[in-house]
Amino acid sequence: MKNRKTNIALSILVLVLVAWMVKGTFSQPGIEDLKSGFKEVGKYRNENNTGPIHYVFSVTMKDTISKEMITYGNFQPHHKGGTTKVYFFMEGSKVPQQLTAGQVNFDPSYNPGCVAVYEKSPIGNVSLVKDPFK
Repeated sequence: MKNRKTNIALSILVLVLVAWMVKGTFSQPGIEDLKSGFKEVGKYRNENNTGPIHYVFSVTMKDTISKEMITYGNFQPHHKGGTTKVYFFMEGSKVPQQLTAGQVNFDPSYNPGCVAVYEKSPIGNVSLVKDPFK
């Protein structure tokens, strides 16, 4: 009788732990939980699958909270040896939809609207530069 009660208690404990882990797995914070209202407008990824992979994004937002811009950038894909760049624009401003590789990632006519750029380097260092084109 004592063994049976112990087995039932252990079974309930295991079920509670499994339910808690499953809940945690499916309730992780994401981009939609950020308050700045980020919306991806443009995206570029080079087609090189054997070397460094480079990502470039153009994004609109409602508020310029530095911490949230860094968090948003950290949510974006990044591969070892590659780079990830996110250009931030205020909602309602002119935003590039076509992005390209290289140092200049879009037509310079969009530069005045860019409020910040996030960059993750090939070794994982992160930087956020406000007003990068001023």
